[in-house]
Amino acid sequence: MASGQMITTNRDIDAILIPLGTPVIIPEGAQVAITQELGGTYTVSVNGNLARVEDKDADALGLGEKESVASDNIIKTAHGPVDEQLVWTALKTVYDPEIPVNIVDLGLVYDVHAVDTDDGGNAVEITMTLTAAGCGMGPFIVDDVRAKTLAIENVTEVNVDLTFEPPWDRALMTDEAKLQLGMF
Repeated sequence: MASGQMITTNRDIDAILIPLGTPVIIPEGAQVAITQELGGTYTVSVNGNLARVEDKDADALGLGEKESVASDNIIKTAHGPVDEQLVWTALKTVYDPEIPVNIVDLGLVYDVHAVDTDDGGNAVEITMTLTAAGCGMGPFIVDDVRAKTLAIENVTEVNVDLTFEPPWDRALMTDEAKLQLGMF
């Protein structure tokens, strides 16, 4: 990773302004610095702002695209139960683009369980929150949760219940997350 180094974009990039969640275009020739490369996305600093760049646009940053989870247009069938531990593992690859700690260790995931669906599939029900109720990046984090969970074997449906009761608090973070963020 070229973290902190200035990179000149080699084409226009569709990005999301952090923390507002507003779509922006980073123009070709812009100077950016990668501040975070986690969970299949990049957080870049551009003109004093942070923006989220998807892995599909890594080439515009001079980086190679990584193999990503592709769950669009796939018809999945369940051939057995869902391993809920695999769901927790997948959720540990989802990151808030402003915080270099996964959403599980941040304490944003309250509950995960799999249920049988009427059509013989398996739905994964996830109850989670965000660090702030008005977080503009919330929809993008929830989309990441859905995509990474849907990629798990035997998962045919994902339902995310975004709640703010109880509200997120730093006490929900793991000790590892607190240590990583210098909160000890």
